[in-house]
Amino acid sequence: MDTIVLLTLIGSALRATTPLLLAALGGLFSERAGVVNIALEGIILFGGLAAAISVQQMEVRLLAANPNANLAYLPWLGLIFAAIIGGFVGWIHAVISIRYKADQIISATAINLMAIGMPALILTGLYQNTTTSQPIQHRLPLWGVSGFQLSPLVYFAFLLVPVVYFVVFKTPFGLRLRAVGEHPEAADSVGINVRRMRYYGVIISGVLAGLAGAFLSIGNLNQYVANMSGGRGFIALAALIFGKWHPVGVLGATLLFGAFQAAATLLGGSNLLPPTIVESIPFILTMLVLAGFIGRAVAPKAVGKPFDK
Repeated sequence: MDTIVLLTLIGSALRATTPLLLAALGGLFSERAGVVNIALEGIILFGGLAAAISVQQMEVRLLAANPNANLAYLPWLGLIFAAIIGGFVGWIHAVISIRYKADQIISATAINLMAIGMPALILTGLYQNTTTSQPIQHRLPLWGVSGFQLSPLVYFAFLLVPVVYFVVFKTPFGLRLRAVGEHPEAADSVGINVRRMRYYGVIISGVLAGLAGAFLSIGNLNQYVANMSGGRGFIALAALIFGKWHPVGVLGATLLFGAFQAAATLLGGSNLLPPTIVESIPFILTMLVLAGFIGRAVAPKAVGKPFDK
């Protein structure tokens, strides 16, 4: 029984960590390039909505044409739609922040507000309600051994950590990305296209945050639910800061939250505390631990500052 409980806790922690890790790694690209992206919360919602609706709408049409059709590939298409929409929303933030040099915080906040209102309009048009999409029959499969199976996005998120480390710290692309986030004028003087590199960083952050949303809607659940991100975009930003804009640090910070979330889920099932207190425990403990045991984080020097050539 103890082994079963342990495996359940580990699986729950990994699932809770996944959307945070994806979003935080995305934010790392954006902020290393010099653009603050607090729009991660909204992009997660847009990505989750795109994944759930695209799969559900294709299911309806394809099953109507052929009730016996094999539609196991649909959730993978949902991931593609989520990544595209996430990247598109990131591009909007990039255009406003980089081309028009608007305040990056205000631009991102506007996107977060849009992520509250626009899904409600879309859901009303499609499903005559403002809170949920219709459940899908085909969600992402579960991989693993019997008793310990996880969504493919869980494996992808954790494998992404060494990939991001290599890209950011061991490749010419990563060197240019970090250069435009630290000293854009110096980078420009040696021929690096600062604006282009910043576009790359923000769009990549949108793609990964969109995938985080897809995990919530078609990887962990089987439908989109209004505000299902539950503040994960902001927690991802906190993990990015406490992880000192480094993939390994981000992994540790997000795993910490995932562990607290798994413990809170187990505690909630025991009915020892009111649900509202249980739900707040992971956020409170994560902030206290990170603030108490992590040293002062130094952001990229040019983050949040528009570049004038």
